[in-house]
Formats: sequence, structure tokens, C-alpha cells
Amino acid sequence: MTGSPNGARDPETSGARGWGDTVLVDIEDGIAWVTLNRPDKRNAINPGIVWEMNAVLDAMEEDDRVQVVVITGAGDAFSAGQDLKEYFRDVDAGPPLARERLYQANSAWQWRRMMYFSKPTIAMVNGWCFGGAFQVLIGCDLAVAAEDATFGLSEINWGIIPAGIVTKSLAEVMSQRDALYYIMTGETFTGRQAAEMRVVNFAVPAEDLRERTKALADTLKQKNPFVLRSAKTAYHHVKSMPWDSAMEYLMAKSDQTKYRDPEKGDQKGMSQFLDDKTYRPGLQAYDRSR
Repeated sequence: MTGSPNGARDPETSGARGWGDTVLVDIEDGIAWVTLNRPDKRNAINPGIVWEMNAVLDAMEEDDRVQVVVITGAGDAFSAGQDLKEYFRDVDAGPPLARERLYQANSAWQWRRMMYFSKPTIAMVNGWCFGGAFQVLIGCDLAVAAEDATFGLSEINWGIIPAGIVTKSLAEVMSQRDALYYIMTGETFTGRQAAEMRVVNFAVPAEDLRERTKALADTLKQKNPFVLRSAKTAYHHVKSMPWDSAMEYLMAKSDQTKYRDPEKGDQKGMSQFLDDKTYRPGLQAYDRSR
């Protein structure tokens, strides 16, 4: 199915999976454009989005048409964070067990699932990105922002801390000085500043955002998908390991990847470079079709 990231849901998956209208999916040329769709609320994350995103990720993981997942927002926002009324006040007034289940489901899609998702994920930040949206942003493997997108941690302004896993997310990608500045002041920063602070990989003019995101997704599509998954999983594990443990883990992970890779990419790449001399591994991926 083709169309813009703000287009209709993909009928081949949405009907079968049963998600509603707060998440839209458009599959085009191997890319699943997943759009949070509450533009009147700046795509604030409510229980509907939580349950639907878990269902969407289940569907995208199993769908062979999907090679890369891009997450964005409808209208002028990526996401304004958690919906204060529907996600907090209404849920806090209900049964404690229901609250716990919702919070667990939210953690599942926003960072646990995203960090280790079997396919590459890209956050395409098209506008407002506040609070809880940072969990989604940083949970994605890569991120591209519009230069004029607005980022902020406004929690301090209404008397709470950036909780959930927001503060931990920031500590993963921002320097201590930058993270504490924006946590403590509640000031906003732009997409350009986000790129300078490495919160996103790069920022582009808003009119080029989709095209540049698609180009990045197309680059990922050229890579061996099994090895790509192993590489990002290995990165997340070794970050917290001592050097010796990391070396042992990476050697074992490398052997496991070679053994389990259905494409046998290491053999193809080695042969095309040494024997056929048909490609330069420092500049391009090997030819997966051969």
C-alpha cells in the first residue's frame, strides 16, 4: 500500500490485528510508516495508543513486507508525551491492577520492545516532542528531526520529575550538562539543537524530512537483516559490560550470528571482495541477491 505517513491504515494488517484509529500504518517499498494519530491532542499518548502500538509492533514484526519501521506523528507534532487526563488522572482513579498493566504495556512498546526490535526503527520527529515522547524517540535505533521541531521536558513546570524512563533515556544520549539544563529549566530546544546534542542523528528542513528519512531507511534495507539485528542487540548489551566481558560476549555473538544467519552474509561478502572483486566493503554493502 502506498501513500503518505499520515494516510489510511494498511487494511491487510490493521483489520486482522484489530487496532483502532489512534495509530495509522502505511507500508510502502519495505518501509512501515507508523503514525501516532491524535493531531488535535498533539499525539499525546493515551491508553488507546499504548495498546494499539503493542499490536502494531506485533504485526510489523511478523509482516515480511516490512524491512524498516518509521515512527512519526500526525499534524504538527511527533508527540506531546503522555496524555495527562487519559493516561494519568483517569487511570489513577481506577483499579491499581489496571494501572499497573497499562504502565507495563507502555514500557513494553516505548523502550523495551523498541530497543531490541527485530527490524530497524527510525523516529521521524516532525514537530512537538515532549516528556514521554523521549522514551519513544530514544528507544528507536535512529532519529531524524525537522530543523524547526520543538523538544522539551516541561515536567518541572508543573511540579513533577521526568519519570517513566524519560530521565534514563536522556542520560543515554545527552551529556550531563545538557540533560540537567533542560530537566531543571523546562526550556525548549529545536531540531537543530537536538542534532548538535546528538539527541537525533541529524536535522533537515521540514519539507525534506520524509525524503531524507526514506533515504536512511533505504540504506538500512540494503543490509543483511539478521546481522543488522544482531549488531544492534550486541551494542545494547555491551554498553554496560566491562571490557573483558564485552570481548567474550562479542566473540560469542559473532560466532552465533555467522552460524544462524540464513543468508550466510560473511561468506558472500568475503567472496565478492576477495574473489570477485566486485565491491568495496568500506563503501557499500555486498550484493545480497547473489
